[in-house]
Amino acid sequence: MFAMRYHRYGGSDVLRMEEVAEPHAGPGQVRIAVRATGVTPADWYLRSGMLRDVVPLALPHIPGVDAAGIVDEVGERVTGTAVGDAVFGLVPFADQGGGAAQYAVLEAWAPKPRSWSFEEAGGAAGNIDTAVRVLEALRASDGMTLLIEGASGGVGTLTAQLARARGLTVIGTASEGNHDFLDRLGVVPVTYGPGLADRLAPLAPRGIDVVLDAAGKGSLADLVAIAGDPQRVVTIADFDAERHGVRFSRSEPGESPGWAGLPLATTLADHGRLTVPLHAVFPLAETATAHDTSATGRARGKIVITVP
Repeated sequence: MFAMRYHRYGGSDVLRMEEVAEPHAGPGQVRIAVRATGVTPADWYLRSGMLRDVVPLALPHIPGVDAAGIVDEVGERVTGTAVGDAVFGLVPFADQGGGAAQYAVLEAWAPKPRSWSFEEAGGAAGNIDTAVRVLEALRASDGMTLLIEGASGGVGTLTAQLARARGLTVIGTASEGNHDFLDRLGVVPVTYGPGLADRLAPLAPRGIDVVLDAAGKGSLADLVAIAGDPQRVVTIADFDAERHGVRFSRSEPGESPGWAGLPLATTLADHGRLTVPLHAVFPLAETATAHDTSATGRARGKIVITVP
């Protein structure tokens, strides 16, 4: 099969389209003919080598932690899914990638929502897993107010919608140019930066209950002060979390608590309650451009790669 991969750490120029051996579904897995795969910051963090001491890769490596497509191989012990089904999901954790290819193996998946295109579904699973994992860690529940720092990106937009489905009020920081975008998602927008606590006061007169930092822009001290307790703050993007007493949430080996979000997402989407805003869609041959676009940190929604 063809795949995009890299043989050494470095910039986006290390990515190459190559012919590689096909993967096959093991027990509890399915293989899909990939139609689309998402791009997350983790893809270029891993490619750059900045995480090599934490998550060493077996090079050469195919990026892409989530994907959507048509099932063409079903592993042992899999029930309820058959060849020909349209699904979206996550590659095996141990592989840390594999979606940017003609075929990919999934270890967690759900039926593709009828209301989503393959592009939307291809970029959804990783962010849904993260969003649900974070909401569970924060014990976010009906009646609470959630502040999302960096609400207009891929994780922020899906976390906001899933939180609203739980009955939370969501306030999200973003540049002023993204305020109307957040408003359409049911998020109360607010400008990020110095003075955030003062701007939040009239928006959340009873205070902020829980906080997700999805931006990683060095604002944890302020976010802890706003929440009143570091245990009420979770970051997915600031590696300085421990110094502030804040939990850093990332995928771990084994079944993720966020996997339950995949079938939930299908149900919500097909009831018109969950969308996947797309910032840009690139063909597989332009994976390097997709990575560079993600690295700017200015994506409004999800960046996705399509596979011919």
